Amino acid sequence: MGLFQKLKAGLQKTHSKLVHEIKRIVTGSPRLTGTTLAELEAALIGADLGFAMTTQIVAAVKHAYETQGGAGPDVFAIAEAEVARSLAANEPALKRAANGVTVVSVVGVNGTGKTTTCAKLAHLIQDRGETAVLAACDTFRAAAIEQLQLWGERLGVPVVAGAYHADPAAVAHDAITAAHSRGAQFLFVDTAGRLHTKSNLMKELQKVHRVMGKKLPGAPHEVLLVLDATTGMNAINQAREFHKAVTLTGLVVTKLDGTSKAGMVVAIQKELGLPIKFIGVGEQPDDLQPFDAGQFATALFSEKG
Repeated sequence: MGLFQKLKAGLQKTHSKLVHEIKRIVTGSPRLTGTTLAELEAALIGADLGFAMTTQIVAAVKHAYETQGGAGPDVFAIAEAEVARSLAANEPALKRAANGVTVVSVVGVNGTGKTTTCAKLAHLIQDRGETAVLAACDTFRAAAIEQLQLWGERLGVPVVAGAYHADPAAVAHDAITAAHSRGAQFLFVDTAGRLHTKSNLMKELQKVHRVMGKKLPGAPHEVLLVLDATTGMNAINQAREFHKAVTLTGLVVTKLDGTSKAGMVVAIQKELGLPIKFIGVGEQPDDLQPFDAGQFATALFSEKG
């Protein structure tokens, strides 16, 4: 299965709901009315596309009706074009250190899939012919270290780990040393899950980043927040608070295959201006994909198979 087909399959729940609702609205009222617009707005907001994006799409549909006359525009094509245009400036490529190892810190609340995301990112890098090291800096969650080590064995990626309850900053420091000695191009740091409302845990994360920066100036070069798509628009609050604490450089949205509200990807990128770097549409290592705005918009709205 190609990348686009995987994306399409992963977004099927959201796509099916959107297509069904929009078809019902359009066929029920071939002429544009206030009720039609209100129903279209409700359908888009129901998919968690957010108020700003929804307003943009509805305005474009209204304009098309006014300029194209009675034939009626293709609402799906309009929505797809508006989403693609809105996300066009998104830059999914990972930043690279000027020389030496590129350090990527992976952060987020509990249960979003940070550990799995770290492993999948390392797999992606290896598929490109580059080398990666994983750092097990979640030293408090039961079995977190073993989980990352199992992924490392499965994918053939070295894992740097300490003892349970070890200082996460010390593990990160040692991981940079190990990645440098191995000549690795990337180090993916799996941090402990923490609620964005807990200031003491956010301060601990800031310490981890400070220690990495002292060990390797410029590190971490990327700070990726992992968001669970099934939480919908609640993810925006997480992103805001993490961004205040550690200055995020990008987002990874996981579990898109398990939600009918994948529009939250569009809403978050539009509101916060943070690039969506990767999206997760399944459990397998290659189900984490670099975000492609055009393909995402097509997978959401296209009526073609």
